[in-house]
Order: sequence, then structure tokens, then C-alpha cells
Amino acid sequence: MQRTLIKETIDKVGEEIVLYGWVNSIREHGNVVFIDLRDCSGVVQLVGGEDLSVLKRESVVKVVGQVIEREKKYINSKIDTGSVEISVNQFEILSAAETAPFEITADGRDVDERIRLKYRYLDLRRQRMQENIKKRSQLINYFRQYLFNQDFIEIETPLLTKSTPEGARDFLVPSRLQPGEFYALPQSPQQYKQLLMVSGFERYFQLAKCLRDEDLRADRGFEHTQLDIEMSFVEQTDVMNLVEKMFIDVLGKMNAKLKETPFPVFTYQQAIEKFGDDKFDLRSDKEREEGVLAFAWVKDFPFFEKKEDGSWTFTHNPFSDPIPEHKEKFLAGEIEGILTTQYDLVCNGYEAGGGSIRASDPKILKKVLEVLGHSEDKIEEQFGHMLEAFKFGAPPHGGIACGIARLMMVLQDEKSMKEVVAFPQTSSGQTAVMDAPSKVEKKQLKELGIMLHPDLDKNES
Repeated sequence: MQRTLIKETIDKVGEEIVLYGWVNSIREHGNVVFIDLRDCSGVVQLVGGEDLSVLKRESVVKVVGQVIEREKKYINSKIDTGSVEISVNQFEILSAAETAPFEITADGRDVDERIRLKYRYLDLRRQRMQENIKKRSQLINYFRQYLFNQDFIEIETPLLTKSTPEGARDFLVPSRLQPGEFYALPQSPQQYKQLLMVSGFERYFQLAKCLRDEDLRADRGFEHTQLDIEMSFVEQTDVMNLVEKMFIDVLGKMNAKLKETPFPVFTYQQAIEKFGDDKFDLRSDKEREEGVLAFAWVKDFPFFEKKEDGSWTFTHNPFSDPIPEHKEKFLAGEIEGILTTQYDLVCNGYEAGGGSIRASDPKILKKVLEVLGHSEDKIEEQFGHMLEAFKFGAPPHGGIACGIARLMMVLQDEKSMKEVVAFPQTSSGQTAVMDAPSKVEKKQLKELGIMLHPDLDKNES
């Protein structure tokens, strides 16, 4: 007999079916035992005799039974299958479960983070977590379909790349074949996506894994996934318009409530004067309670800011172009007051995405790198490949990157990105379940030509 998913039971009244799933709860009423059985599609009530009392919560079982329509007064309107129940004819315990370290049917927010992540495979069984992860998948699917319909193509870029200064510390990967040399895990696909524009792929996107060794907080992790988009022959408004239409379309399919469309646009200066920050929340108290999403654009950011030592750093992205009316001034040596073509999409006080029109003129990119204090040799060593590529016909191009986890956090009204990521790191950077980072055997280090500092060398393997 073929398996029936729990959500399908309402269409099989009177039929004998086979169900597989987890024991969600057990209730005994005299000689009658009620079991809530759970699978990936929902929950349904089982009814049987005392023999069912041997089952333990979270055990995996196979059940053969008949679908019975409930009397009207017993219908459970809280679940989709509340109009039926399953009269159990026979059952088999496929995997008996020990007592879980925490309550799985509860919300879970009051459980210590370390315990939740140690047993993340149990934590993910919660209805709230199941919904978060499934909706994340749904969101990504809608983004993909929208972009495919706009003639974008999905292209993967490498995870092993070169260490270049992009604003955060790199995660380094030692090379076995080139001892003493290192790859870097990408902070973003920034340079590769620009090279794809030079390659003639005018509309690119990918769901890119990005890794940054930076301080952790509720809306930031060592690794995150971003919807990465790049387009050729566009101006700032072209990218903003496409992204805005995509968000309106996709979030409409997700049944999200948007405060207003089109999204309001503020300059950076206006945002600072009006809100005191470039990441602001436009919602009223009532709209916050209703889960409304309030999107807005911020543009015309300062390109550079001075550090305490008097040197310059970039505010957003060193690969950006100055706004058109500031290009000549910048090439002539002016730094302070130069605005960049950067645009940020903000939502409910968070940055939902950020992008810019890129510097496709090698003179401008080189000038930016000089302002940041890089020597001629350093520029050639770290960015020579970009400057070389731009000599062979680089189209004007720009794009945006939107953080999937942060967007889902806002969409689901969660307080931390960990609630919308299957296996996140702890606040101290430990991985869920697998307890990394961890020590490795000395022979592995020797293969890579690595020697630990004596204070760290406590591995006796």
C-alpha cells in the first residue's frame, strides 16, 4: 500500500491508508488512546486501543488505519485535518525516541541557545521552525522564477578565491599544493560578478554563500546567503526599479503586507536629518503589531569617510562609481564630499539589500584604491586582474545583494537570523551540532606546512 501524506487524509474518508511520521503527542482516555501524528505536511489525530500507549513522543512510526469523518461537534478547526481522524488497525515502531532535552511542541525561545543548537535537528521539528525554513525556500523559489522571467541567468562563482580587502576579515584556507599560500572564502562574489559583465552575461544572479570573519550579532553571522544580482547597460534607477518590482511581486505571493508602494526614496542626508540613521523604521506602532513591512530606498551616500588616523576608507563598496556629476572632480583629486552611486534598500529598521553602479572605468577604480592607501604594487597584486579586464570593453553595470536570512527574519517577525537558518552558529561562532571549530590532527597541519604557536599547540594527535 502506497504512503499517504497527512495533508491528503481529508480527501480519503472511508479508505484504508498508510501513514509515516513522528508521534507528536499522546492522550489516554480510559481504554481509548489518542495520538497526534506529524509528518512534513501536517498533523492528524489517530484513535486506537490501549496497545498504542507503548508509543513514546517523537518516535517514528508506521500506521495503517481507516480515515473516518469526525462528528461536527468534534471537528478541530485549529488544524487542516481537523475534520477527520484515523482509526488505527495496526502500527509499527520504526525508531523509538529517547526523551528529548527540551519541549518540542513549545515555542522554544526560552531554551538556552547552546542546547537548542546542540540538538538543532530536534529544535527544527518545532512548527515555528518548520514554517520558517519552508517559507525561506518558498521565498527563494519566487525570487528565482521572477528573475528567470526577466531574462536573468543563474551562474555560480567560486568559493575558493583570493584575499582582497573588502571591509571584513577573510576566512583563509591553506593550500596543500602551494605550501605557504592561501585561498580566501568570498566575502561576496563582487569581483566575479563584475567579470561576468565583462564576459557578456548581461543579466546574472545567484544565491551566493558569503563568509566574513566579523563580530556576530542578531542580524549578522559568519556566513550568510545573499540574492546577488548584476546587470549591464543600466543606471541607478534601472536597478532600483527592477528590484522594487521584484520585491512587490514576490512578497505579494508570500501574502506580506507592504506599507506603501512605490517605495519612498531618501538621500543619505535626508535620512540622517529625519531619522538620525540610514537604517530606519517607517511603521507606526499599529503597523508593527500587524507585521507590516515598510520598505524605502536610501541613495547618494558619501563615497569616503576619514578614519581617526586621518586616512580614508570607503563607506560601502570600493568598486562603486561616483555619481556622474562628481566623476571629474574625483579624478582631479577631490575626495571629501564625493558621493557614490550606492543605494540601500531598508525595511523595518534593517538593511534588506545594498548595491551600486560599479566603476567600469579602470582609471576610477585605480583612483579609489589609491585613495584607500594602496600602493601601486599592492593595487597590481590584488586588483590587477580587474584593471586588466576593464581594458577589453567593460559595459556600464550595476547590481545589488539582498540578504536572505535578514529578509526572512523581518518577514517572520523574528528577533534573530538564527531562527530562519537551518544550522546557524552560536553567538560565539561555534557551529550547530558538529562543534566546530575544532582541533585537527598534526599530520593534517604538516601536509599544509602549518605549525601552531606553542601556546596553541595542545593537540597530542
